[in-house]
Amino acid sequence: MKAIRLHEFGGPEVLRHEEVPVPVPGPGEVLVRVHAIGINPPDRYAREGMPGIPPEMRPEFQLPLIPGTDVSGVVEAVAADVNGFAVGDEVIGLLRFPTLLQSGAYAEYVTAPASDLARKLTGIDHVHAAALVMSGLTAWQFLIELGHDHPSPFQEAQHRPMALDGRSTVLINGAAGGVGHLALQLAKWKGARVIAVASGAHETFLRELGADEFIDYTKERPEEAVRDVDLVLDAVGGPDSRRFLRTLKRGGSLYPVYFGQFDDEENAKLGVTVTAVTVRSSGAQLAELQSLADAGKIRVAIDSTFPLADARAAHERVARGHIRGKIVLTAV
Repeated sequence: MKAIRLHEFGGPEVLRHEEVPVPVPGPGEVLVRVHAIGINPPDRYAREGMPGIPPEMRPEFQLPLIPGTDVSGVVEAVAADVNGFAVGDEVIGLLRFPTLLQSGAYAEYVTAPASDLARKLTGIDHVHAAALVMSGLTAWQFLIELGHDHPSPFQEAQHRPMALDGRSTVLINGAAGGVGHLALQLAKWKGARVIAVASGAHETFLRELGADEFIDYTKERPEEAVRDVDLVLDAVGGPDSRRFLRTLKRGGSLYPVYFGQFDDEENAKLGVTVTAVTVRSSGAQLAELQSLADAGKIRVAIDSTFPLADARAAHERVARGHIRGKIVLTAV
């Protein structure tokens, strides 16, 4: 089979399209003929060798490495101990994440734990299904239901999603990206008023998704323009996420998708909560997300698609930024 491998860490140029053996499913696993693969930030972090992660927290990657975790495809073979899936079933899944940060999804075939999979609904094509996986689960576990009791590696406090309803105001930073555009729609599904932050080019797109208010961060600073919101989901996160503390009312919450530096004493003084999630695989939650997409409650936006062989070009598109929705590789 053909797969994308990296033999060294670096830029998009290290991604090679090569012939490799078809993997064999182990106990509890199925073999999936991959149709589409969602591209996510962890794919880039792994390709670069995760230089921004402290050495003591950096996972060990065995090279050569086939990156990728998000797949939509068709079951090709099933281990003897697997029940609930059969050859020919269409499935989607976030594979082994975060236990294994890269699971070999940039390939024509991949093995997958059956527990990580959900049946793909017929009303959703493989490209949109693959695009939904990690981004959708991240938005779901931050905003709707955590679904597990594993703490974030960045803090001891357990994340508990704030209950959202028609009285809630939610600000989403990075609202046009993969996580952001789905989080916006989930918050609207719960009835919340949503303020979307992105560059001006995305205003029409985000208002079509339901944004009640739009802030162009290239023209004004959202942390200065907004006050008394109940919840900030910072889909950009990182060191600058702390600036959003001033936008919250007492009792509010800040959820940075990529965790930054926060002071527990400052948070307590302000009367706010700051918690983060490390997204985890969940076939059950993927089934719920698909149901919403199939019913038209949420829309999965595709920025662009690339053939598997052009993974380098896809990563170059990631590097250019200003992405609207998701970038997807196609393997069929």
